[in-house]
Amino acid sequence: MATNKELLSKGVKYLSGSVPLLFLGPAVIYNAFMNKGNVWHYLVLAIGIIVCLAAMFLMYLGLKTIVRSLSDD
Repeated sequence: MATNKELLSKGVKYLSGSVPLLFLGPAVIYNAFMNKGNVWHYLVLAIGIIVCLAAMFLMYLGLKTIVRSLSDD
């Protein structure tokens, strides 16, 4: 069983891109809930949710790419 190293590298890049977003998203959401009196509360909350969704999407793409690189097609 041969491993496609180019696809594996691409998958690892997706996963490494999701790691900062995994920490940034909850921090932004926490900041939004701490500043409820602010006018920008809903905008900051929406940005935090989008960052969390982007992290999950990048994790999905990374794992899917790694599994595809490890399997023989």
